Amino acid sequence: MSEARSQGKAGEEQIGPAPDASGHRARLRQRLAHGGPDALLDHELVEYLLALAIPRRDTKPLAKQLIARFGGFGGLLSADWAALSQVKGLGETSIAALKIAQAAALRLLKSEVSERPVLASWQALLDYLRADMAFLPVERVRVLHLNARNMLIRDDHMGDGSIDQAAIYVREVVKRTVELGSSSLVLVHNHPSGSPEPSRQDVTVTRQIIEATRPLGVTVHDHLIIGSEGHSSMRSMGLL
Repeated sequence: MSEARSQGKAGEEQIGPAPDASGHRARLRQRLAHGGPDALLDHELVEYLLALAIPRRDTKPLAKQLIARFGGFGGLLSADWAALSQVKGLGETSIAALKIAQAAALRLLKSEVSERPVLASWQALLDYLRADMAFLPVERVRVLHLNARNMLIRDDHMGDGSIDQAAIYVREVVKRTVELGSSSLVLVHNHPSGSPEPSRQDVTVTRQIIEATRPLGVTVHDHLIIGSEGHSSMRSMGLL
């Protein structure tokens, strides 16, 4: 018997579930309930998320397709709305389900950073930055402004660039430092190529910012570069 198909209000293609779909989802729920988040594979997490948005569809094939298309779970959740909308079978409701999962994860990770001194929660900071920036398709520059207790004052998004370059203007960093009364900074940007290896330009602009903020009594703790292959710290590499 062929499956009935109809188009949902949000653009999702509604496909009648396979005979054992409800039982399969019940088993996923049981594994999640008893085993926690690690009990489900990446595609199973996506499958269940999509099932909440498209309840009458077998979402397993679509979940696997999305994982493959966007290069993994992190790449999928980090994909922007426009890119997701190009996938056949995804409508506004299912895209919103994916983006709300990303938003919830980032908010949880950010709370670990904003509620404690940054230097005392360095791994939490790296986890948050990796989740937020590692899979972006363009370079993004951020400056973390800290107070005298190394608590986060402002996570400043300084701008986005192309796939391999984003400008960071020394004068803008200095201006914001004065406006916020920052005691120290952590510079951050990502490499969409995946490799976190700093470029010569990265090193040059970092040293320019250090020189420009030194008369203000402001310390640049580090310049972190985030990529899908990991992260690099210019401080630990002896480049500052």
